[in-house]
Amino acid sequence: MQNIDMNSPEFKAEMEKTVKFTDKVCNQFGFAYNPEKEINEGVTMGLARNKLMYGKRYCPCFMVIGETEEERKAADNRICPCKPALEEEIPNDGKCHCGIFCTPEYAKLHASEDSAEETAHTHSRGLTKEEAEYLVQKEQLDGDELESLLEARQLGIVEFELIDCREEMEYKMARIVGTDKLMPTSRFYAEANEMTDKMDKQLIIYCHTGSRSYQVQHTMKSMGFKKVGNLTPGIVGFHGEIEKG
Repeated sequence: MQNIDMNSPEFKAEMEKTVKFTDKVCNQFGFAYNPEKEINEGVTMGLARNKLMYGKRYCPCFMVIGETEEERKAADNRICPCKPALEEEIPNDGKCHCGIFCTPEYAKLHASEDSAEETAHTHSRGLTKEEAEYLVQKEQLDGDELESLLEARQLGIVEFELIDCREEMEYKMARIVGTDKLMPTSRFYAEANEMTDKMDKQLIIYCHTGSRSYQVQHTMKSMGFKKVGNLTPGIVGFHGEIEKG
């Protein structure tokens, strides 16, 4: 089997051709590149390697089966852009199996996802509306993400209701600033049945360590509440403002 030198002029020239090829695929089908550049670079390198090794741009995420060209053709190896990607994966999942080709909607959403999580964890700046809307829909949130969302809510960028599902004694000892409602698990069903007007509202639940709120989250979803998030580490993993009394 041919060994490919990534630093050779031959490989570098094939890389340039492959970039032009993937650009053409995006333009032809209206695709966007994956917002994660490392994915695109890895797939492009794989396509260029296979072109040099086999004479065709076989999908680099699957084994190329067959020793001869005839055997490879009979094995129906995926050739980029492959039929499963065009007919099933991209329409249904938003991206191809390798991840390089995406719908514009998928690329936009995941670009927001990366920037939202980086901003929340570094506190380098406030969230944009798009980033806040992505974060608030996550089912499991960490303390940094909730803190950033509370800041965004104060600015009117995003809407949600923050619910403490601990008991009243715990609530008085310490609670997250911005908590909208106390819904103790000891009174859960009575409280939840009075919240039917919030079935479509965005809710975030928290407790001490995330265990009770996780159970409450899934119970509420089984009751028909559509948008329920959970502070995974609980109040002990939240480093924003806390109030007592």
